[in-house]
Amino acid sequence: MPETSTKPYLLRALYEWCTDNGYTPYMAVHVDAATRVPREFVKDGEIVLNISFDATSGLQMGNDWIEFSARFGGVAQKIEIPVNNVLAIYARENGQGMAFPVDKTAPALAPLSTAGAAPELASTDAGDDNDEPPRGPNGNRGHLKVIK
Repeated sequence: MPETSTKPYLLRALYEWCTDNGYTPYMAVHVDAATRVPREFVKDGEIVLNISFDATSGLQMGNDWIEFSARFGGVAQKIEIPVNNVLAIYARENGQGMAFPVDKTAPALAPLSTAGAAPELASTDAGDDNDEPPRGPNGNRGHLKVIK
């Protein structure tokens, strides 16, 4: 039997660390056919999501999938992310967190739900208007460690 990946456990631990310390957990995700996110917010095949308690509803961080509902442009949408597609999880306020390698050439998993693609929206309540990643109080973005 194959060994279980440490990645989902590290994601849950860093999410808990962020919330315990009053930080806002952000997740960078590689978007492919299996990833259910609002496509209009995807840039260069990636999206950054605020996964804090205040920004999500029904967050479930399993070993294979991360699922939650979030509001984009005032409309609640179901978000489904394969754990293998998570590029990083970090605290918005100081950039501390962890980055992960993602094989962008691997075949995509089948999506969890069979509902159609997310509708087009004009704006989001879940993201910042700033295209640059947030900086911490000391002005830097922090450092992420790649785990293989």
